[in-house]
Amino acid sequence: MKLWRLTLLLAGFLGLAGGARAAEEWKVPAVTKKLPNGLVMVVSEDHSAPTFGLCISYRIGFRLEPPGHTGFAHLFEHMMFEGTPDAPKGTFDRVIEGGGGYDNADTRYDFTEYVDSAPTSALEPVLWLEADRLKTLDFAPEHLENQRKVVEEEVRVNVLNQPYGLFFAIDLPGKAFDKFPNAHNFYGDFKDLDAAKIEDVEAFFKHYYAPNNAVMAIAGDVTPAEVFAKVEKYFGGIAPRQVPPKPDLTEPPQTAERRSTEQDKLARVPALAIGYRMPPRHSHDAVVGALVGELLHNGQASVLYQALVKEKKVALDVSGGVNFVFGNPFEYDGPTLLTSFIIYPPNVKEDDLLAAYDEALNDLATKGPSAAALARISAKMQSDWYSNMEVPVDRASLLSHATLLDGTPDSVNQVPDELARVTAAEVQNFARTYLVKTHRTIINRVPAQATASLGSGEKGAR
Repeated sequence: MKLWRLTLLLAGFLGLAGGARAAEEWKVPAVTKKLPNGLVMVVSEDHSAPTFGLCISYRIGFRLEPPGHTGFAHLFEHMMFEGTPDAPKGTFDRVIEGGGGYDNADTRYDFTEYVDSAPTSALEPVLWLEADRLKTLDFAPEHLENQRKVVEEEVRVNVLNQPYGLFFAIDLPGKAFDKFPNAHNFYGDFKDLDAAKIEDVEAFFKHYYAPNNAVMAIAGDVTPAEVFAKVEKYFGGIAPRQVPPKPDLTEPPQTAERRSTEQDKLARVPALAIGYRMPPRHSHDAVVGALVGELLHNGQASVLYQALVKEKKVALDVSGGVNFVFGNPFEYDGPTLLTSFIIYPPNVKEDDLLAAYDEALNDLATKGPSAAALARISAKMQSDWYSNMEVPVDRASLLSHATLLDGTPDSVNQVPDELARVTAAEVQNFARTYLVKTHRTIINRVPAQATASLGSGEKGAR
């Protein structure tokens, strides 16, 4: 699973006025078609290089997996590479990589995506391979056992045996939200993974890996007519399946700040995770929030880095943003957080760090951002978005996700325009409205060896 964030490639090259003009002048071309079995296709024609990128996204992600099956969305990302009756394990990679291409996959909160990039001459073999594993998999018990071990080892490497253990991405939502879809451990509890039987895996596949639960986007040196004909040839005969209804993701309002402390056996210095509940995604406030997340956290010029690390010296490092770590600020379909992850010196008290943090947010709420800072972040985010759409496989991903989540690929063209519209007054109002204590959850992660001495002004486990 990729720890995916927006790539930051072209910062500083695009001024705000230039960004606004680009948003008005250039739109990603996209043509859509829906097969009778429910598979939605999107094609973006671009003949700048003899290659194509393909992304097929299935509407099954961390928060959509059913109770008792935590980690199944991620487990199934791995199972999709275990082969089929017609293409045994290893065939998929050999065919694509042998032709000069590559393939990958990752799981997000609201979908799992599979991506392929290859020369245009390989389009037909790649489509055959993707259709083949959508029809059925090789549900041999040894394949489940193999991937169960791989996933559990990934949990050990990325969580259990790492300082801080992604607590800002796993534990924080669990405390900030109340309902199972939004709050459970998406990496998977070992008891659920260990209890999984091959019958459970086969049922999961039949429920969620369906043509009527997917969007395929292809970008590059192709034409819509060519792609639609070939996709229909290989996918048209796959029957639709009964997809479970989407769970209720709505959360009851948060009325008070939530705080807790965790011990960490591997961390040498403490860290703080702060998460603010965000407004609904389909609102202009959500776009303002995405920009505020970058304004606060993006690089050493950011508001929080300057205030906490450079000026007050109460922090060692600051990172964060909206939909932090497993996604980007625009691609999600349920409750999400604006997260700050702050590593701080052991001689600094949690409350002193929070006081400095709150002062920086209050300054943003009362004074707003400087014109230069707002222009820099807005231009950078627009530039990053456009640069992602230049690479065929990345463009295919954005188009596939947009169509899956919004019902149309056109939302990829709306993001730069929305960013260009954000004003300093809107940033100020956002900070006043959403970055308040009653909307936030805080976890203080402290080194285990230091907990015995937390009585001198710091808080112990609550």
